[in-house]
Amino acid sequence: MLRGQDAAPPNVDLYEKQDELEPTPSPEPPNGPELPEISQLDQNFSKPRSLGPQADELRVHKEWRQLKNRTVNDPEVQAAKAYAQAARTDLEKRNRLRNYYNVYYERMSALATTPELKLALQSLKTSHQASLAQPRVRPTPNTSTPSPTPSATTAPKKPADKHKKKKERRRKRF
Repeated sequence: MLRGQDAAPPNVDLYEKQDELEPTPSPEPPNGPELPEISQLDQNFSKPRSLGPQADELRVHKEWRQLKNRTVNDPEVQAAKAYAQAARTDLEKRNRLRNYYNVYYERMSALATTPELKLALQSLKTSHQASLAQPRVRPTPNTSTPSPTPSATTAPKKPADKHKKKKERRRKRF
C-alpha cells in the first residue's frame, strides 16, 4: 500500500499550468495616496526633534563637553597651551593664548558634526579671545599711518583751601 506523498514525484509544480492558462495581470495603480520611500521615512524620523530652547542648549552643551574632552588630549593643543603658559610677559602671554585658542577651537570645529555646535564653538572662541583684550590700556601707536599729535593741556588749578588760614591760626596759638 502506497500513500499519496510517497507516490508523488519529488518535484511537483502545481502553479506551472495555471500560469500558462491565465495571463499575468498588469499592475494596477494603488488606490490610496502616494507613499514615501523607506529611505525618506528613515531620514524624517532620524532627525532630532526640538524639545525647546533649554533642551537644545543642554544638548549642544553636552556635545561641546564631549568635544572638549577629546580635544584637550591632542598633542598639538597641549603644546600650544604649555607654550602660552611659559610666557614671560603679560603681552606675550596674551598673544600666545590667542594662538592657543585658534588651535584649540579649530580642532574642535573640525570634529563638530552639527551646525549648531559649530556656531556655539565660534561664539565661545570670540568670547575667550575678547577676554584677552585690554581696552583700558593705551594701544601702541601705529607707525605706518601718521596720527595727529595730541595738544598739550594744562591741569585745572585746584581751588584755594578755605580752611588753610584757620589751621595756621590754630597752630600759632599753641
